[in-house]
Amino acid sequence: MITVWGRATSSNVQIVMWALAELGLACKRIDAGGSFGGTDTPAYIRMNPNRLVPTVQDGDLTLWESAAIVRYLGARYGDERFWPRDPVKRAAIDKWAEWSKTSFAPALLPGIFFHTVVLPQDKRDPKVLETAVQRIGMLAPMLDARLAESPYLGGEQLAFGDVIVGTLLYRYFTLPFDRVETPNLRAYYDRLADRPAYREHAMVSYESLRAK
Repeated sequence: MITVWGRATSSNVQIVMWALAELGLACKRIDAGGSFGGTDTPAYIRMNPNRLVPTVQDGDLTLWESAAIVRYLGARYGDERFWPRDPVKRAAIDKWAEWSKTSFAPALLPGIFFHTVVLPQDKRDPKVLETAVQRIGMLAPMLDARLAESPYLGGEQLAFGDVIVGTLLYRYFTLPFDRVETPNLRAYYDRLADRPAYREHAMVSYESLRAK
């Protein structure tokens, strides 16, 4: 039994939970982080010195960092579809997974999500929001162009990189900001939303994170 520490509303926890579900792996999730706390305890810090979520334990192995966890799960439990054995095929997917972490997520989450949902109205900075919207308006078409080539990042079937990239799209398409026209990205999101595991683990309401 794989154990996951982290709250269901964390986008990084959602990445891991969706991957586990797609791989058909049994797991239990323990609420931690955010309003649940628990990440500053000595026991948790021994597992994850960053004091963040998620943390995963699989037998004797303890891991943190959501993308690293997904790569581990794919390498250990995934089939050729989810985790291509050919490093060239895998790298073509992985570059988008890394891009989503280093480029797309920083614009979406601290830039747009925080300044439309998490921060109280008096602490929101319109200039930060405007800059983030402009930035993501340049990034989204890049992903849209890639998805014009195939239904998923790995081709015809969902792969590990789709989990890392796709989790962010629920917030991208539901947050209140002006999005650029990206028909291929929208169709991709609609395909993901048809997957039961995506609906359960990625399409999680963020209302509990909204500033009071």
